[in-house]
Amino acid sequence: MLKVFLAGFNGSMGQEVVKLIDSLPDYEITGVLAPHLTSLDPATYQLASSVKMFKKLTDITGQYDIWIDFTVPSAVYDNTKFAIEHNIKPIIGTSGLTDDQTIKLQVLATDKKVGGIIAPNFGLSAILLMKFAQIAAAYFPDAEIIEMHHTDKKDAPSGTAIQTAQIIAQNRNHQPEANFANNPARGADKYGIPIHAVRLPGYVAHEQVLFGGDGEALTIRQDSFDRHSFMHGVRLALEKVSDLHNLVIGLENLI
Repeated sequence: MLKVFLAGFNGSMGQEVVKLIDSLPDYEITGVLAPHLTSLDPATYQLASSVKMFKKLTDITGQYDIWIDFTVPSAVYDNTKFAIEHNIKPIIGTSGLTDDQTIKLQVLATDKKVGGIIAPNFGLSAILLMKFAQIAAAYFPDAEIIEMHHTDKKDAPSGTAIQTAQIIAQNRNHQPEANFANNPARGADKYGIPIHAVRLPGYVAHEQVLFGGDGEALTIRQDSFDRHSFMHGVRLALEKVSDLHNLVIGLENLI
């Protein structure tokens, strides 16, 4: 039985992870972290009585095999660093890590010989969108991204959109001339690709990549209508993480 520590267990995604782990025979949640707990009694949150509950990193005790993180951008770097330093394999679904922070975590994971995964998105449709965009970029270097999320999402653009832009930039055969500098209405510039972020009630997680060419266009779109859909990717990460020996960026690298 693998012991799972869940940071952000009381959020929308965290609650879905609790249901997932409870349904899997080879995993159990033995520790949780959330800074705004009103009680340290697991029964208050419908958790097993054996689950250890903590409000801050410095209070955490116990041995854990896997760290799953669905918290907030301001906490994710310190959380991931803590997990790696304590030889806990991280599965990170929280966005907001900078490129510099990601590199530091990868170096630390290599030094500690701890494998794990940082995934901006656990939706299989989003992962396939990035795969398809990678292929299309070689033929349609001109691209823009529109991402649409719920109003409670803290970061914009989303980590998924930023990763999609990076993949496109790395795989297109030439760099189109930028024509949107200093024009906020044209979107955020990420790797030379405009990203337009929408935050509205009723949305969950959606992304479009628009490619334009000479006399034709290609649109790739994915829609996540329910947070439960992300659990397919979390389960895949759980199944793969024990075999990883470094910190992998992107769930698409496990497919």
